[in-house]
Amino acid sequence: MAVTTLFLSLFVLSSCYASAVLPTSEAAQLPLVIWHGLGDEYNADGMKEVSELAKEVNPETFVYVIRLDEDGNADRTASFFGNLTLQVEQVCEDLASHPILSTAPAINALGFSQGGQFLRAYIERCNSPKVANLVTFGSQHNGISDFKTCGATDWLCKGVTALLRGNRWSSFVQSHVVPAQYYRDPEDLENYLEFSNFLASINNERDTKNATYRENLMDLGRFVMYMFAEDSTVIPKETAWFAEVNGTTKEVTKLQDQTIYKEDWLGLRYLDEKGKLEFRTAPGEHMRLDEDTLKEAFKKYFGPSKIKGSNNQLQDEL
Repeated sequence: MAVTTLFLSLFVLSSCYASAVLPTSEAAQLPLVIWHGLGDEYNADGMKEVSELAKEVNPETFVYVIRLDEDGNADRTASFFGNLTLQVEQVCEDLASHPILSTAPAINALGFSQGGQFLRAYIERCNSPKVANLVTFGSQHNGISDFKTCGATDWLCKGVTALLRGNRWSSFVQSHVVPAQYYRDPEDLENYLEFSNFLASINNERDTKNATYRENLMDLGRFVMYMFAEDSTVIPKETAWFAEVNGTTKEVTKLQDQTIYKEDWLGLRYLDEKGKLEFRTAPGEHMRLDEDTLKEAFKKYFGPSKIKGSNNQLQDEL
């Protein structure tokens, strides 16, 4: 009986999204999709609290936390081990077939830590359902150049770190160890460009550019990147703003001074010039989010969106 009731509820909600014809400029509350970070799981208490807070700030929000396995422990393991190319493909298929998300005029997306660059990859590679606004907290958009020391009893983390420090550019590590696939050392770009399984691709850094990546990101209503002010977990912390840090001199090269921006490989310059790219700071350490910061983000970026026309298309408010 419970399964039947759930199915009917999803059918009714998806039918409402699919068939409703909203008047021009009618406001609609878009669903919110969340991708958690390294070592977390989709059904953890923290994810449930974030979901409830999103619905408290914007009532009637349908929240879906991305998972790579319905088993929480397996989902956590998949945040450490797996091929990111295949993981993103799985998420693309899951969201495209979801009865509610697939019939909404668009969705909003929230990425925590590594989940931020994974959601950006989703937008670049499939974007169906289309993402309206992307907000990331402490994400590694320009990679990591070092690895944080694991906790004394975190054996999963220790195993990953051993592989990363051992042979990070081997085909096995690049196809099995998640953090290795967004490792990027500015002083070792030759190996990075040749062997990176993930980040070099989604950052469009190789000679052959993927025009779809750029077009899809340019279609965002907002791309908001939060950096944690006291982040000592992500190295360098400035990667959250797409910045690059010289490992020797510690000199920071901001996004606007890099070729990726100047030649607009990803459409980031376009978004910036349109006022759609935002650089924000969150207080404290990595992922030590306070309720006020989250509430502000939910209210400002995930509130009701304007819909126009009989096809329920998003209206660009800029």
